[in-house]
Amino acid sequence: MESFSSRVGFCLLLSAIFMAVPASIAQLTPSETMLLFQVKKLLEYPQVVQGWTRWTNLCYLPPSPSLKVVCSNGRVTELFIVGNKSSSAGQTLSEKFSIDSLFTVLTKMSNLKALSLVSLGLWGPLSPKIDRLHSLQALNLSSNFISGEIPNNIASLKNLTTLVLSDNLFNGSVPDLTGLKLLQDLNLGGNHLGPQFPSLSQSLVSITLRNNSFRSEIPSGLKKFNHLQKLDISSNKMVGPIPSFLFSLASIQYLNLSQNQLRGALPSSTSCSKNLTFLDISNNLLIGKLPSCMGSSSRNRTVVSSWNCLSDGKSNRQHPYSFCNKLALAVKPVQRKEQEPGINFGLILGIIVGVVVMAGAIVLLILFIVKRSRRSEDADDDRSIADKMSVRSSPKPAVDSRRVPQTMRSAAIGLPRYRVFSLEEIEDATNNFDPSNFMGEGSQGQLYKGWLVDGSVVVVKCLKLKQKHAPQNLMQHMEVLSKLRHRHLVSVLGHCIVTYQDHPNIASTVFVVFEHISNGSLRDYLTDWRKKEILKWPQRMAITIGAARGVQFLHTGISPGIYGNDLKIDNILLDETLTAKISDYNIPLPLKTGSESPISNRLSSDENGEKEDIYQLGILLLQVITGKLATFTSELDELKHQLEKSLAEGPSKLRNVIDPSIRGTFAYDSMQTTVQFAINCLSKDSTKRPSIEDVLWNLQYSIQVQEGWTSSGNLATHL
Repeated sequence: MESFSSRVGFCLLLSAIFMAVPASIAQLTPSETMLLFQVKKLLEYPQVVQGWTRWTNLCYLPPSPSLKVVCSNGRVTELFIVGNKSSSAGQTLSEKFSIDSLFTVLTKMSNLKALSLVSLGLWGPLSPKIDRLHSLQALNLSSNFISGEIPNNIASLKNLTTLVLSDNLFNGSVPDLTGLKLLQDLNLGGNHLGPQFPSLSQSLVSITLRNNSFRSEIPSGLKKFNHLQKLDISSNKMVGPIPSFLFSLASIQYLNLSQNQLRGALPSSTSCSKNLTFLDISNNLLIGKLPSCMGSSSRNRTVVSSWNCLSDGKSNRQHPYSFCNKLALAVKPVQRKEQEPGINFGLILGIIVGVVVMAGAIVLLILFIVKRSRRSEDADDDRSIADKMSVRSSPKPAVDSRRVPQTMRSAAIGLPRYRVFSLEEIEDATNNFDPSNFMGEGSQGQLYKGWLVDGSVVVVKCLKLKQKHAPQNLMQHMEVLSKLRHRHLVSVLGHCIVTYQDHPNIASTVFVVFEHISNGSLRDYLTDWRKKEILKWPQRMAITIGAARGVQFLHTGISPGIYGNDLKIDNILLDETLTAKISDYNIPLPLKTGSESPISNRLSSDENGEKEDIYQLGILLLQVITGKLATFTSELDELKHQLEKSLAEGPSKLRNVIDPSIRGTFAYDSMQTTVQFAINCLSKDSTKRPSIEDVLWNLQYSIQVQEGWTSSGNLATHL
């Protein structure tokens, strides 16, 4: 009897426990459970879900920042999975993965309100089937490799309050999102979207469009966004003036407009919202004075305004007025207006002829001045010790008297201050040069990956000097080393010198600390078919111009110039914004025995080194145009011959030579100019190769032709 009473009591206790379990953690229906296991399989078994078994109650998983499943009435309502496949490291799912199959399964979860699939290596175009998730309120697909255009039918998800598609490979225009009346948080940063600013819902509280390719004026319609608290459109190509209403939006708290091409002066009457606590307008083309609400007297408000042409900013952190004025004229949006009746064609022709004649006179005057300047010594007292040393042993002045452009001097923006490291810091960063941190052999020494105290990732290059050097001579080399900081170089962050008194073979070791670029090389993008798809003609032109600017800085941006650099396609690294950075360039140190002579006599300053760099740029252009990697000289000669032949035979023949993945994305005149110039760079006679200035001029002309045709909608799509 007592045993029976105990059993009854136990059953009652179990019943009470099950009754106390809320519906949100109740067992899933078999069909929903099967769907989750199908998702697990399609995602190729990410580590965070590998513990799932047929006995796992998927609605009652232990708390985890990487995994969350919320259920209601036997259905999945929220699914959050965060993987470890970093988008910066290029870790994608296998070629068998199908994003369409994944969303086919996900859309069967008809009650799904929140979906977050982050850092899982997803790739391919976003499936249009996403519009079947009618109940979806929050969607986060960030840090993957999803490419192509954002499907238009995403605008049919009327219940969306959060849409995060950041750090993917999306390109093209953003769909019209004005119909998403409930949308509050939109993050499309870190893609290749553009050029027009998207049409958005006025209900938004946060808009993040950083690191894209938007090239338009800030729309006046933002004036009606009364709920907007955060707007980040940094690192784009936005043009035109900044509308003053932007600073006084009723709810605005965070406003980042940095690293664009915004121009003009801010009206002195501009007012700022009392809620605005952070404002960044740096790295634009702004002139004049800051309004009082952005001045140093503004309390509880952080304002960053460096690297414009403002007259009341710190002079050492602003460009001269001429810099902004010149660039502002160059980046004005293309105006396409119909010709008004009554305009005298003869008058227009006369004006054009007059302008051409005047421009020719100015060019002749400039050439005369340059010619004279090359005959005289530069007597500028502001130049550093390294700037006063000769490039070569000949009487020619430093860097051929070509003054370093202001853009070069300010190109290292965003880098920490150059510093001298101790040996202990280098050893701590590399974990005593642990073999697991060894990255390989560079052209001049071993490379190790390291982590500084602040958590930043660096690369340490170990350069061994085989003979002793006078301290003064070594310091001259270090001064040149400290100047290797530029937007289009893998920049030097600092160095450490260790001297050995009794070592039989090595006199000292110089550890050079570089920034770490983890997004892969140009070779990776041209050989990986998924990545290759995002490198259309405009992107490839931007990369080659970046590489050429890096070479120009090495040749003329420091004194003495650095020549004979290793400009292989493997050494052109791309950051998250596809900005080209040259790695493994020549480090100006006397590594060989018998190189104690002053810097001015270095082998790397040989005139042949300059033309060799131009030749390497020609190879780079050839590979970017054709999408083929020329490993051997015979392959290079064959590709060059094909390009020459296609130019002679006409536009239609170009189709068989260029990379198929860029067809339809270029203006023929732009392609023709670049092909012809690549051939010139590859001339067997080094004296016939162009200078680096000619390279840049032609590439910039080519991209201007491209942008003009793109704006007018006349792309040579027939190619």
